[in-house]
Amino acid sequence: MSTTVKDRLKQGKDARKLCPRSSHAHPGHIKRDPIPLIKLSSEGRVQSLVALRYGRMLVSPFTFYRGNALLQAHDLAGTPDMGMRSMICGDCHLMNFGGFATPERNLLFSVNDFDEVHPGPWEWDLKRLVASFLVAARDLRHGVSVEEDVCHQVVAAYQKSMAECAEQSALEIWYDSISYTDLLQRARSENTLEHVQRAIDKAARRTHAELLPKISERDAQGRLLIRDDLPEIFHLHNHTTLLDAEDDWLRLSDWRPLYDTFMRDYRATLVGDRRNLLGRFEVQDMAFKVVGVGSVGTRCLVALMTDNQERPLFLQFKEARPSVLANFVKVKSPRHNGQRVVEGQRLMQSASDLFLGWTTGPNGRHFYVRQLRDMKVSAELETFDDEAFAAYARTCGRALARAHAKASGQAAQISGYIGKSDTLSEALMQYAKTYADQNERDFERFQLACRKGRLLARSEADFAADHLP
Repeated sequence: MSTTVKDRLKQGKDARKLCPRSSHAHPGHIKRDPIPLIKLSSEGRVQSLVALRYGRMLVSPFTFYRGNALLQAHDLAGTPDMGMRSMICGDCHLMNFGGFATPERNLLFSVNDFDEVHPGPWEWDLKRLVASFLVAARDLRHGVSVEEDVCHQVVAAYQKSMAECAEQSALEIWYDSISYTDLLQRARSENTLEHVQRAIDKAARRTHAELLPKISERDAQGRLLIRDDLPEIFHLHNHTTLLDAEDDWLRLSDWRPLYDTFMRDYRATLVGDRRNLLGRFEVQDMAFKVVGVGSVGTRCLVALMTDNQERPLFLQFKEARPSVLANFVKVKSPRHNGQRVVEGQRLMQSASDLFLGWTTGPNGRHFYVRQLRDMKVSAELETFDDEAFAAYARTCGRALARAHAKASGQAAQISGYIGKSDTLSEALMQYAKTYADQNERDFERFQLACRKGRLLARSEADFAADHLP
């Protein structure tokens, strides 16, 4: 017998007996040394690039927070939750949201990074997101009142959106999305309106055709090649390579065997019409691309492909390692980590990349595949005034609630648990303050480890200088 919305709301409310909402102020397993966990998260990466990862994490407490999701996953495992397990982002900080194009070329806003996606408690995503807003607000010197406001805005938006989802049908939730037209209509200030419009304009320019002259060139024979730009982009077998000398990829004759291996399994993960479209492109070149902060040192390659009019398509092959949540949540997910990322993204987003798929590389490494850069835009936090920052907080909270509702199918239970009061918001505000303080202590220990040589950190300039003519 099916349950009513009222029944499901009550189920959520009843969960408060075992997990009071006020208990979410608890910071978790923070009595630990961060350095061993940071080292653990670097295992299996390209070792020469681990130093670049640490260099990027050294910039500020905020980049440190972004750069090591494993640390907070460890800590969150010691926090209470209402007992529900469904697909969550796993690395839900405020820079892992943004704009992207649907296959129909519409610009939507949602969670847009799923490297750590995995079944887990929805509270973990919300806690990492709220804490990231507080850490970022401190980093940008917004002041205590703004720090508190953006945290409350995130939770209030999540709470309101989840309550709306609780009343919607399964198909309404599945089809719902946040468009940039909607964000324009919701803008409360001229500054916020300008930021949204600028993002729309920027997305329109971020196409494969616009990217082509920026990262490619023709050689003496007229062949179209990706241009090396250390440490961001380099060819695997050139003198500019940053792969370790004993790396197994260097034993390949060139990039083509690697590309052929990728494509063999990848094509089968695409729907037939998209596989047909992919067949209209021919590969020209492939190079290693260093991305992000937390992903630095993992393997990521970009293939430059062209159609019969020499119009480009850039495909990104990104290594999919086990989720940072895998050892803390005893729930099964697909054995193939590329499949985990793709299926998690499809489940949490209202629409996904046209060429999203997965594959296995030489020596069994897992990868997922997507377009590079196509209409993707991220928030420019440094330019936000207080209202624009608050608007972004509301949008992220709303987007996360929609993603959780779609992935779990249990919006009413979550909404019933949260309720209508500020109890959860106050608890998460306290959690964010405590965790931001802990993040600063961890950052200081990380700085000390780098200064004393326990960890090697290098900047982009250091890498570029190594290869000056």
